[in-house]
Amino acid sequence: MNELQGAGVALVTPFNADGTIDFDSLGNLIDYQINQGMNYLVSLGTTGETATLNEKERKQVWDFTVKQVNKRVPIVAGIGGNNTQEVVHQINNFDTNGFTALLSVSPYYNKPVQEGIYQHYKAIAEASKLPIILYNVPGRTGSNMSPATTVRLAQDFPNIVATKEASGNFAQFNEIMRDKPADFSLISGDDPVTLPMMAIGAIGIISVVGNAFPKEVAALTKAVAANDFITARKLHNALLKITDLCFVEGNPCGVKYILQAKGIIKQDTVRLPLVPVTAQTRKAIDQELTKLQ
Repeated sequence: MNELQGAGVALVTPFNADGTIDFDSLGNLIDYQINQGMNYLVSLGTTGETATLNEKERKQVWDFTVKQVNKRVPIVAGIGGNNTQEVVHQINNFDTNGFTALLSVSPYYNKPVQEGIYQHYKAIAEASKLPIILYNVPGRTGSNMSPATTVRLAQDFPNIVATKEASGNFAQFNEIMRDKPADFSLISGDDPVTLPMMAIGAIGIISVVGNAFPKEVAALTKAVAANDFITARKLHNALLKITDLCFVEGNPCGVKYILQAKGIIKQDTVRLPLVPVTAQTRKAIDQELTKLQ
């Protein structure tokens, strides 16, 4: 996990006005992340609207991303879902060249019991040639992966190397940190809690707001790692309002608008059932962007 310390970003997938993938904007976004100091990239995490991309499109995005990055930073591929057999099929057919690890979200909608979550990840671990990062986001999946299940998976499968935790539950974070194997890592899955999570031992963040503010998010994680909490708190507080605005009408709708406003991508198009943010939210974002300049 030394390659995945600090700031990672769950890249958005830019679309043209007609809904097709805008590879020119994706190239701009990738270069922007690397040039602004982002430590690693996550290609087609859930922020990339992966659920609305077909198999051919996913392969195109991954192939393009590997070529554009050109080994400048590590890349993590997002492969997850609520159909274990299909996820294993995707992993078996995935070209691992250029990738450092997989990020796999806990099964959504089905609301499996803990044993079901364990068996789901067991199947993934047995199929994957790459290290695996678990992803627990109960607000979206409808079920929570307990600390006991996380630690059990970490103990039973050496290629399960970390968890991206977006439960918002610090009692859960504490339990994972207390009981996990020494070589298993905790990663923040929520931008607003990166600072306190790193203070208890998390190694960094897989960020959403980092799409638009890579320099600031990378600086925040670097400051915490150096125990410079004065700098870290300033960056943390500066990003709180804009982070809230990124999520007020759904992710990645807000951050895509910011990227368009900053000229990083050409359109803030999202695929249904998501829709672009309203004029009211755009106005609020514009006002906050003015403050952050």
